[in-house]
Amino acid sequence: MDDRMLRLRVYGADHDDPDPGPRPGRSYGELVGGPLDGLLLDITGWSAVRLAEEAALPTEIGRYGAGGRSHYRRRAADPDRWDWSGDSR
Repeated sequence: MDDRMLRLRVYGADHDDPDPGPRPGRSYGELVGGPLDGLLLDITGWSAVRLAEEAALPTEIGRYGAGGRSHYRRRAADPDRWDWSGDSR
């Protein structure tokens, strides 16, 4: 994991967590674009099938507010990055 990734916050970490960054021994993908841009998604233990699927992540800061989801898909040419594909209810 490069130094830049060590400074990013992990998706789902509590806002008052004193250390919301990545943990040693875990695998992460960086979310790119959309409301969760710049957060890290913990993909530790995900199967190849799960990694190939779109991740629908609950968020209150997307287009649909509370109860909405932001969708991200792993970038084929750069699997460490997950691109935003839109929001849903």
